[in-house]
Amino acid sequence: MTLDEQLAYLTKGCVDVVRAGELKTKLERGHPLTVKVGFDPTAPDLHLGHTVLLRKMKHFQDLGHRVIFVIGDFTGLIGDPTGRSKTRPPLTKVEIAANAETYKAQVFQVLDESKTVVDFNSRWLGALGADGMVRLSARYNVAQMLERRDFRQRFDAGKPIAVHEFLYPLAQAYDSVFLKADVELGGTDQLFNLNVGRDIMPGYGLEAQVVMTTPLLEGLDGVEKMSKSLGNYIGVTDAADEMFGKVMSVSDELMWRYYVLLTDESEASVNATRQTVAEGVLHPKAAKMALAKRIVTDFHGAAAAAAAQEAFEARFTRGELDSASLPQVDVAVPVGGSVALSRVMVDAGLATSTSEAARKIQQGGVKLDREKVTAVTMRVDAGRPDLLLEVGRKAVRVLVREARARP
Repeated sequence: MTLDEQLAYLTKGCVDVVRAGELKTKLERGHPLTVKVGFDPTAPDLHLGHTVLLRKMKHFQDLGHRVIFVIGDFTGLIGDPTGRSKTRPPLTKVEIAANAETYKAQVFQVLDESKTVVDFNSRWLGALGADGMVRLSARYNVAQMLERRDFRQRFDAGKPIAVHEFLYPLAQAYDSVFLKADVELGGTDQLFNLNVGRDIMPGYGLEAQVVMTTPLLEGLDGVEKMSKSLGNYIGVTDAADEMFGKVMSVSDELMWRYYVLLTDESEASVNATRQTVAEGVLHPKAAKMALAKRIVTDFHGAAAAAAAQEAFEARFTRGELDSASLPQVDVAVPVGGSVALSRVMVDAGLATSTSEAARKIQQGGVKLDREKVTAVTMRVDAGRPDLLLEVGRKAVRVLVREARARP
């Protein structure tokens, strides 16, 4: 690639580049850049929202640069205050260690393991000690911290800001100092934290890092950012069929954003495909199916993606469903009794709570023996034969048994 082509490839899909001229200068030198990205292991699994950033890391790897995947086992103990209206509860060391192990296993579904350095920031932040942390804190002042929007909003509203929350962006910034980062990547919500690193590096005799942010990917609801806690996510460890079905559930409009952020297809190519859909040459479902197949291929391979597509078409296009192959859930109720369908959904793992089950029924996403359920209060009698329960794109067989009392 020419220098301009490299720059275009690396900045594709980015929201902020601080600053593009500096990145070009660094690339002109012809030396591999040190590219740093930090992930706090706050949840046990990664989802496709995380892979937007991972894919950008992969772009740097493609051009021969050194990528460091920093697991924030130290910063995770502090708790990132980004976007929080109150102090985030810190994770325990046990939680962080467990989550970090799954992160290490999952990131290489996107990154090239042979070209990735994995490190833990407790290695250098823990070694700082109390005196080192005090010296680090002296490099930034409270007025600068209050330039951060969520801090300012909490301060103006009279909501508490714990002192240790000010340490988070400083600790993240010191990661860049220790690793001598040329570039730091993060989501748009991390712009303040990334710029703190850029601000303090010259005080350590280092050239300021270039800051680049990637968009936050909306979840399946098309409104909130993808999040496991909101249930609107596609996990990188989801089964091929489930991943395919989830992608097919996104709106036609959101599909194009997924094309740009979750594939290597150029924006020009995505726009061309979008135009063919707008002109009626290509059906939106066909475009979405191609997207789902590409995403599943990335994580499960071409054969699994083809099988997932066939299973999807069999069930949702041709109306076929092999109930014998579905998992069975046994539910025990008293003799002559019944059980709330919402409770069955929870027991079957198709809802996290009875209130969520009720919401899904109200939204029209629940079928029993292929018939849509409309009553939130519906109950199922004991002794019923195998029932086919469908919630969204998931399905199970349910057998309601009578639990007879012991003599």
